[in-house]
Amino acid sequence: MTTTAMRATDADHVRSLLSSTFAQAGAEGFVHVRDLDTGAEFGHGADTQVVLASVFKIPIALEYARQVAAGELDPARRHTVTSAYRAGGSGTDGCAHDVEMSARDLAFMMMTISDNAATDLLLDVVGPDRVRATLDDLGFPGFGFSSCAALDEAIRRELALDPDRSLDDQLAGIPDERLLALRACAPGSSPSSTPREVTALLAAVWRDEAGPASACAEVRDLMSQQVWQHRLVSGFPEPGVRLAGKTGTDFAVRNEAGVIEYPDGKRYAVGVFLRTSTAATRQPLADRAIGRAARIALDRVRAGT
Repeated sequence: MTTTAMRATDADHVRSLLSSTFAQAGAEGFVHVRDLDTGAEFGHGADTQVVLASVFKIPIALEYARQVAAGELDPARRHTVTSAYRAGGSGTDGCAHDVEMSARDLAFMMMTISDNAATDLLLDVVGPDRVRATLDDLGFPGFGFSSCAALDEAIRRELALDPDRSLDDQLAGIPDERLLALRACAPGSSPSSTPREVTALLAAVWRDEAGPASACAEVRDLMSQQVWQHRLVSGFPEPGVRLAGKTGTDFAVRNEAGVIEYPDGKRYAVGVFLRTSTAATRQPLADRAIGRAARIALDRVRAGT
């Protein structure tokens, strides 16, 4: 068997392992891994359009950091998260009263605990048009993003829910089949991209190609402080392996994209995107499958393509 044929056979085996991993978690999954220094890559459905969920917060953080680096935005300037932004959830999104914090801390809350209220206020501060222009200029015209409030409002309209009542309270009694059919779960009608495009954006940030070096460094720092340890991290328990990431969760959507750095200096951008067969809030099998799939694909790249 030729070397090329052996590599093709190996790739097929890895994709079979990935398919089995996703099936055991009751999910359909898509993966892409990119060596940030050599460009070596491995994908499984890597060019499939996927719903980003909160992974779309990465370019918002990037635009914030670019404006700070350019002297256009004061990271220490105070902004107030009012009831107009709060819908219930993590961080300021679930606070009972107005919260005042700096632009930098809005970005911190957005990226570390995926605070939706902080996200929407920061998006207003930097300007959605500026985020779109940056993505387009970097060569990512298909990379979607939105305010979190706009996504929630679309769900309310689609399900004919009361606009004056808590969205979470009203979703509690809705059958799975209706939630799985929401446009929020469908690529193209919700902010979307592909696993390959997501790792390309991460590569640009990690190689200081997405803006000034200081801006890229700030995004890397924010992502390294994410608190969630149940997805990508689960596949890389070894001491000395560092990880920076951003999760995304919405009904049947379970994602994480990030960069994994090994003690030998090798760096890999990874994106794993799942669509599960249930809209249940707690899906530990799917969460663990993200870490396992990332490890399977990354080991393939480290072994050589």
